Amino acid sequence: MSVQDPFAQPLLTFPDADKSPLSIRAKALVFVDPRSRQLREQLETLAPKSVPVLIRGETGTGKELLARHIHRGSDRAGLFVSVNCGAISPTYADAELFGYAAGAHSGSVSSRAGWFGSANGGTLYLDEIGDLPLAIQTKLLAALENHEVTRVGAHQPSPVDVRLVAATSIDLSKAVAAGKFHERLLRYLHEGVLELPPLRDRPGDIPSLAEYFLGIYSQRLGLAVPLISDAAQQLLDRHPWPGNTRELENVIHFALLVCSTDVILPEHLNLPVGLAAK
Repeated sequence: MSVQDPFAQPLLTFPDADKSPLSIRAKALVFVDPRSRQLREQLETLAPKSVPVLIRGETGTGKELLARHIHRGSDRAGLFVSVNCGAISPTYADAELFGYAAGAHSGSVSSRAGWFGSANGGTLYLDEIGDLPLAIQTKLLAALENHEVTRVGAHQPSPVDVRLVAATSIDLSKAVAAGKFHERLLRYLHEGVLELPPLRDRPGDIPSLAEYFLGIYSQRLGLAVPLISDAAQQLLDRHPWPGNTRELENVIHFALLVCSTDVILPEHLNLPVGLAAK
């Protein structure tokens, strides 16, 4: 009797990414590189627990994919609600996040649960949580600790059961020191922390991701899947990928469009020479 390899399916994808343009930062993530495999072990440990999770990593690395995987690996029956904190209106942040009662605003004849209420029984994913106004951070912490929210215009709080998964591309401890982030909220988030390394620090993932994106875009365009030449692969491996997985996806897409043969060559890769790894 063979033991199933937990990494037999090392690919995470988000096929509906185009439907969530305000939140998604990368559409695929693989766990081939040793650092990625270690991350997956931590991910599988945290997913079934009820603790909040903070995912730290650069833009374009796939933090929302990790958050969705955490939700799928939990026993929470509610929705996964993804919110880009940078896209929340500062004026209406309170109502957007926590909801409002009927009549709270001019023309509001019905109530709204808000993002927090929509995630009741599920997972609330806050991308770039450091972009939340400080006053909203305080209300968020209170809602998480007390398991209740008071909608704008409401007189009584409503009970909620929400697991928070947050993401950041900045050092939140420095934001705390600058008075821009709530210290207790950061301590709350530190119950579970995942570090998602940039693509340049997990080079073993590059070939698998390139092959995945090549297959996806070839299928969309109705083209035969070309090979990546050794010289082109060497360029991909040496590039520092400041845009991470999202940049790699764009480079592969471009190469497929300009390649007129069945082999992708170095000249098909739209890579700036000045950023070549030293």
